[in-house]
Amino acid sequence: MARNVAQADASMKAGKWQRNKYVGVSLVGKTLAVMGFGKVGSEVARRAKGLGMHVIAHDPYAPADRARAAGVDLVSFDQAISTADFISLHMPLTPTTKKIFNDETFAKVKKGVRIINVARGGVIDEDALVRALDSGAVAQAALDVFTEEPPPKDSKLVQHENVTVTPHLGASTKEAQEGVAIEIAEAVVGALRGELSATAVNAPMVPPEVISELSPYVVLAEKLGRLAVQLVAGGSGIKSVKVVYKTARDPDDLDTRLLRAMVTKGIIEPISTSFINLVNADFTAKQKGLRISEERVSIDSSPENPVESIQVQISNVDSKFASAVSENEYISIEGKVKDGIPRLTCVGSFSVDVSLEGNLILCRQIDQPGMIGRVGKILGERNVNVSFMSVGRTVKRTRAIMAIGVDEEPDKDTLKKIGEVPAIEEFVFLKL
Repeated sequence: MARNVAQADASMKAGKWQRNKYVGVSLVGKTLAVMGFGKVGSEVARRAKGLGMHVIAHDPYAPADRARAAGVDLVSFDQAISTADFISLHMPLTPTTKKIFNDETFAKVKKGVRIINVARGGVIDEDALVRALDSGAVAQAALDVFTEEPPPKDSKLVQHENVTVTPHLGASTKEAQEGVAIEIAEAVVGALRGELSATAVNAPMVPPEVISELSPYVVLAEKLGRLAVQLVAGGSGIKSVKVVYKTARDPDDLDTRLLRAMVTKGIIEPISTSFINLVNADFTAKQKGLRISEERVSIDSSPENPVESIQVQISNVDSKFASAVSENEYISIEGKVKDGIPRLTCVGSFSVDVSLEGNLILCRQIDQPGMIGRVGKILGERNVNVSFMSVGRTVKRTRAIMAIGVDEEPDKDTLKKIGEVPAIEEFVFLKL
């Protein structure tokens, strides 16, 4: 590529490149077609949207929800090239994509389109591009890859006055190598800490700007899955799980793959030796014969938060805590994020309000005075510290659920004494 750099220098000194043609080209409101919506393509799209551009993309392998999460419309190849003011190529060179931009393609583009190719030189028929530039079908081209590298000294494409060329060396600079090293180190440390990743290519896409927004909901989803499986008698035999999201957001603005994966993680890890992450969650669930379905319930509320609540339902199993079974005979628990803290808000048909941290004791009892004090006294005598307590009931002076958060795990004798309190009809200890 050294020869190409020399050609570039010579051409610039001769004034052949007319770089000022780019000056004054407004990007606001212009349409950018990103051809190939992988890591680089999606980053280009994100930056282009920041410049006020309308972004569309063509990629037969990109999931629609990933594009929606980035605010990008997935379109057909012909629609992309015929409507775009700018076309940015980020596709691999395969038998299918070789010379995909040819005379036939350039005949369909919006007249005056500008093309950027930083993917592979072979995806463009270079002779056809020269003809398109000469005819005005393509106004300008910016290239750092060529069919032959370095390109021939007498290349019409390199010498064309409406073409800007640079060597394909962006990742080979000292600054780029240092930046990549830092990015990799930060990504590894974040993954080991269990943090969300914005750079994983085989996991649900999490744009950097929404990571902080989603984080407490990710924790909520995993905690609800972990809590729900502990309510199943025997802890196994689970075949069907339904996750219900109540949200005020448009379905296209809520990518639930991440939340579903965390519910799956919470359900499977406590009852198996499998390590579940965002990459293998769905695959592991299928291997174990576990069907995870989802439902979105639209509510009239502020769309400021991704979801209003998440409910986990487990069907066709027996429960070790009968009060967690709904009228429809499935285990049901629900939670919300309040002030950034995941909380349990409903068990079966009983409303509660407890923080999902530490350990939890659920008691169904006859609703009568003194119950909080009696259970608290038992725990206090065994040096078990109570971190929070909440009581939910359906009808006054009938039955209620008492949810008690404890810092330590009570021993069997302590739990037995709680169960022996006459007004307590059932109880369960859960690790969160």
